[in-house]
Amino acid sequence: MTTSTIQAPTLWDTDRRNKAERIDAVSSLVTGKFIPTEKITEALELLIQPGDRVALEGNNQKQADFLSRSLARVNPERIHDLHMLFPSISRPEHLDLFEDGIASKVDFAFSGQQSARTAQLVEDGTMQVGAIHTYLELYSRMFLDLAPRVSLVAAVSADKDGNLFTGPNTEDTPTISEATAYRSGIVIAQVNEIVDSLPRVDIPGSWVDFVVEADKPFE
Repeated sequence: MTTSTIQAPTLWDTDRRNKAERIDAVSSLVTGKFIPTEKITEALELLIQPGDRVALEGNNQKQADFLSRSLARVNPERIHDLHMLFPSISRPEHLDLFEDGIASKVDFAFSGQQSARTAQLVEDGTMQVGAIHTYLELYSRMFLDLAPRVSLVAAVSADKDGNLFTGPNTEDTPTISEATAYRSGIVIAQVNEIVDSLPRVDIPGSWVDFVVEADKPFE
């Protein structure tokens, strides 16, 4: 007599199933990998869930500013208590997320011109700081205990397959995208334009789930 063993779902299986369900939820809004510019906030409300860990690209080279502005417009009753991963807290809407209840916790490396407001939010209890990292530590931990469920990144252009060209501003885009894709997270890229062919592929389309053409070139 032979017996069969039923294996319990692994964390990887759960992550893949969770991703598939979220992608299916936006199927009526998207064409392939492409989200219409005017539908981005609606799409974010379907792709992100309360309590998610969300990485938002932003540094001294480029900002995923269209996506950060769009995230700040989601309904806090639907999307709240996010755990944000910021290489740099650089833009006012980064902190609006906490004031509006969309986010509650943050791990970051630098705050710069937003440092006074960041300190006030921490003092008020509006923002919980996981840790202040070096850039390298933050990026490496995205592959371990700080794996993003959703990442919002920026690139110069994308082709029809979702491959990305970052131009001279590569910086943290490949690392954030790979760390997210590695754990079956969702990568959303804002681009300045969608083109037929790229001068170079910096981020493979296999890492990128959705592309949206921004309302204006990234900062």
